[in-house]
Amino acid sequence: MEEGYFNIEEKSLVVEQCKKLIGSVKDLISLSDINNVHSIIKNGVLQDYYHRDKYGINPTTRNLSTALLVTEYIGPDRNMVIAILLYNLCKSGFISIGKINDLFGADVEKMVSGLIKVSELYQKQAAVEDENFRNLLITFAQDIRVIIIMIVDRLGIMRIINHHPNEKFVYDISKEARYLYAPLAHRLGLYTIKSELEDLSLKYMNRTIYTQIAHKLNATKTDREQYIDNFIKPVKLALEKAGLKFEIKGRTKSINSIWHKMQVQNTDIDHIYDLFAIRIILDTPVEREKADCWVVYSIVTDMYTANPARLKDWLTIPKSNGYESLHITVNGPGERWVEVQIRSRRMDEIAESGLAAHWRYKGIKSEKGLDEWMNNVRDLLETENGTELIEMMSRVKMDLYNKEVFVFTPKGDLFKLPMGATILDFAFQIHSRIGCTCTGGKVDGKNQKINYKLKSGDTIEILTSNQQSPKLDWLNFVVTSKARNKIKQAVNEMRFKAAELGKELIQRRFKNRKIEIDEAIMMKVFKKLGFKTATDFFDEVENLDINNIIDTYLSFEKKDVESQIAPVTAKNFVLQQAPEKESDSSEVLVIGENLKGINYKLSKCCNPIYGDDIAGFVASDGAIKIHRSNCGNLKHLIQKYPYRKIDVAWSGKVGSQYAVTLRIVGQDDISIVTNITSVISKEENATLRNISIDSNDGLFQGILVLGINDRNSLNEIIKKIKNVKGVKDVQRSDN
Repeated sequence: MEEGYFNIEEKSLVVEQCKKLIGSVKDLISLSDINNVHSIIKNGVLQDYYHRDKYGINPTTRNLSTALLVTEYIGPDRNMVIAILLYNLCKSGFISIGKINDLFGADVEKMVSGLIKVSELYQKQAAVEDENFRNLLITFAQDIRVIIIMIVDRLGIMRIINHHPNEKFVYDISKEARYLYAPLAHRLGLYTIKSELEDLSLKYMNRTIYTQIAHKLNATKTDREQYIDNFIKPVKLALEKAGLKFEIKGRTKSINSIWHKMQVQNTDIDHIYDLFAIRIILDTPVEREKADCWVVYSIVTDMYTANPARLKDWLTIPKSNGYESLHITVNGPGERWVEVQIRSRRMDEIAESGLAAHWRYKGIKSEKGLDEWMNNVRDLLETENGTELIEMMSRVKMDLYNKEVFVFTPKGDLFKLPMGATILDFAFQIHSRIGCTCTGGKVDGKNQKINYKLKSGDTIEILTSNQQSPKLDWLNFVVTSKARNKIKQAVNEMRFKAAELGKELIQRRFKNRKIEIDEAIMMKVFKKLGFKTATDFFDEVENLDINNIIDTYLSFEKKDVESQIAPVTAKNFVLQQAPEKESDSSEVLVIGENLKGINYKLSKCCNPIYGDDIAGFVASDGAIKIHRSNCGNLKHLIQKYPYRKIDVAWSGKVGSQYAVTLRIVGQDDISIVTNITSVISKEENATLRNISIDSNDGLFQGILVLGINDRNSLNEIIKKIKNVKGVKDVQRSDN
């Protein structure tokens, strides 16, 4: 290798690391593999493809260290070691993925590809404490061995960055170790790695606290060791007397664990009593493991008083990551609480090395068994709460993230969306306004259309335009409910505004022709022209022939008038006397020259109520129809038959309640109906007789039939309904 690439210390270290690594995997890696790996690394260095990173760390020593740690904590594995040593050179372009496959096989190629993809995530500047980042990491890795390599590599780099001059680099590496890799190591049962990662991250992120606890532990080291010896001695004698084969040892809890207890208990280290734990490891056959552990439990609790509230039985039901042990807390000499862990040798190896040890004990050595292990561990890692080990082992491989994609903003914010989500879905996920004005996006710097389907790891910059507006056909490709709902709501609001403009246009053109619009007749026009609702009609007015609309209206109006009037002359009209049972109702109205006992009806075309300006019209049957003065039907009737008009007025005495129809438009909200009905119920002069609700895509349309005493009461209740939150408009309807 190039002389300037290594300093003297590194050359010595590399030689030592190579010897250890070859010794660890000598039964798995052939001489041909060793020569190929050495040749590739040497040529990569000579051609300047394999050099120190920007923080001055030599990748050769780092990768060798990671490979050694993998063999120590996980177990020797030919493919993992080769992938660790070569992925940097593959990433830099010195050797292709295809060449890796040719020389070392598809399995090594798969891990190298995973390591390269995972390393690309760190260019996104995402927050590693975000749970979505962990999920994306798993998605990119594809193989759990890649995750294990990343965890072990992080331990290796954490060991060598103490007092590194770049404080931000040290902080960032420590933060990733604490919030990402330590939790992942815990989920895999790699407790030793997890504990060291947490201690080192505390050391680099809060060196003052770490140093205080470390100094305190060091100052009391002799006392603790003496106490542990005093505690162990009688236990050891009792276990030997019972004929058990065992190893017993004591250890001080990790600095991070002590710091956590100090925070939880809100105290200082002097008041943390269970600073250390005793572990009893039994050499016993598998079939006697649990029974012998409980024998030890009996011996220890006979000697020291146990705290039953602190008993943790992971023998009966192991943890989801395979951890098995019996934890008890007893009151030792000097009234000090001591935790005692009781387990077999097999259980201890699983506790230290995680599920890898479990599979080794199962005797699975074939590549198929290794794949099964990897798949099952991945299941465990991806499941939020995990499952019992026996269930996990029986399950087939599954990918919990095959229905989701994880994408970035240019600033590194991470979003989770369903599989099949598009740029437009992402735009609405950020903000409704951005979604409504989205014209496309840049995905990793390349322009894409709004219907581009996102892939995990994409970085999306949304492009917008003030000229853009939501389209109904957007619903054909968006997949998130938020996007669909917002598109429907926006389109309906646009249609509502367009309908309002269309309605104004119709009213203006009718006014120019001196035609008073009657809503009942206009509804017939809508249906005649093929529209289901008034909104549909007014939304399309600009595309229709207004003259045709007016002609259709006039034809319906003519038929309506003719149906109300018989062709008779003025001299034939005789006012019909009201039936006896209705005679008292005449007190509400003054008809003509204070005529009494005249039969009259309130016209349904305009539904007048007490207090409205009104006029009477003598129908062909002799009864008087009472219209509102501004009723369009009344005007046309009087134009043709002026002699049938009769003056009427309210007598000043309010009669029974009158039916009034109100049309309400507003924003769809779960509480809007409740609020409206609440307003009505509080009115003494109004009752709710009927209510019809139409809620569609964010818009609320309601028709209320009220019983109202008089016009003043109606005006008051309309005013109050308009003040209800979400109500946009309230109009009195003629029918």
